[in-house]
Amino acid sequence: MQKKTVKKTIEKLSKEYPPIKTSLKYNTVFELLIATILSAQCTDKQVNITTKKLFKKYNKPEDFIKINKNKLQKIIRSTGYYKIKTDRIIKTSKKLKENFNSKVPDKMEELLELNGVGRKTANIVLSVGYNKTVGIAVDTHVNRVSNRLGLTSNSNPEKIEKELMKIIPKNNWSNISILLILHGRNVCLSRKPKCQKCILNNICPSKNKYLT
Repeated sequence: MQKKTVKKTIEKLSKEYPPIKTSLKYNTVFELLIATILSAQCTDKQVNITTKKLFKKYNKPEDFIKINKNKLQKIIRSTGYYKIKTDRIIKTSKKLKENFNSKVPDKMEELLELNGVGRKTANIVLSVGYNKTVGIAVDTHVNRVSNRLGLTSNSNPEKIEKELMKIIPKNNWSNISILLILHGRNVCLSRKPKCQKCILNNICPSKNKYLT
């Protein structure tokens, strides 16, 4: 049943949404990494507004090593959790310079050594930045939508990723995340999902909870 749901989900969402890898704006893999760190608990739209200003002057690890902490906090304040994100960005930049010759690594285990980088961020960097597919990026949208569709019953991102990897063909790992994210942003909203307008309502086991 899950495999049939997966196939229909991918087919329908692929027709509904444009083929993009990410909504984040970036010029280099390092910028992609920083933008992804900033995207935690923040919309890509707001991140793009912030990085448009940020990346004009700061776009290499060395830039963030030298930057005044208070100045960086001020620039990224609108993305939320700006103090934590500032520490993560500065520590990650230092580690990149010291351990990786200022280059963002292209291996999962090495990316996970960086401060503030979990599997979600690492998967995005690998898939979008290096065109390497080793897993599925699970954010809050992927978590919510995949649970509502009955593709998983877990709430832990790593467990969700493992379950999705078992039922989704590997050639779809890189695009399933962005498809579920776009659907989560536009239709399968957290509080009031638009089930009547949803192209997946004929295969979604959760629709009756929200249709009135």
